[in-house]
Amino acid sequence: MITIKSDREIELLRIAGNIVYQTHQYLKNYIKPGVTTKELNDLAEKFILEHDAYPSFKGFEGFPSAICASINHEVVHGIPSNTKLKNGDIIKIDIGACYKGYHGDSAWSYPVGDIDDDKKYLLYHTEQSLYKGLEQIKPGNRIGDIGYAIESYAKEHNLGVVKELVGHGVGTSVHEDPDVPNYGIKNTGPKIKKGMVLAIEPMLNFGSPNIVVCEDEWTIESEDYSPSAHFEHTVVVTDDGYEILTGVLLNGKK
Repeated sequence: MITIKSDREIELLRIAGNIVYQTHQYLKNYIKPGVTTKELNDLAEKFILEHDAYPSFKGFEGFPSAICASINHEVVHGIPSNTKLKNGDIIKIDIGACYKGYHGDSAWSYPVGDIDDDKKYLLYHTEQSLYKGLEQIKPGNRIGDIGYAIESYAKEHNLGVVKELVGHGVGTSVHEDPDVPNYGIKNTGPKIKKGMVLAIEPMLNFGSPNIVVCEDEWTIESEDYSPSAHFEHTVVVTDDGYEILTGVLLNGKK
């Protein structure tokens, strides 16, 4: 069931989203060659707890860590470990924080040291695809409009859209209705209404869109080992558009 959030709920979601945003800003200073993904996980968990929240992902459906940390061809759900980052890697950090029962959720892809032009291309255009999807969020549009915009942009730039993994509603659960695919047909799916809170999260591969699940039953990789990028914001639908709860708009407005 798709829920419309009250003003009180939106304020709590705004605080949760801001904690996620702050955690990303804090953590990115530590993303460099030689650091382990477990070290990043521990830093993020401590930061979230210090801000009167707890990590949404820890224990969610059995996930063992506070953040997801996915390197290069790992698409999502990488489990932090003693693996050290290397110069030229890209890492996807997915962070959730729960504040007084309400969640924020945002993923971002970061370069480690100096990355090659292909990875720069992938990161730039995956981030741009996120904002293309967000442009479709306003009352009266439909969920399919978001996916259509993301998929069209990805195809235009020859990037593979991972179709098995989707965005979603956010509220008292980190994953709520509706699903928000990164592909779609215009004017299809549920209507977008003021007060809906949605996580939009394109996951694009530099090569094939096909994915496989690893032996740990969590980490998802690109089938052809091509690099993958992931960008995600949680937003609330407003009278005439949306407000990003996990960051700032491109024009600098909150």
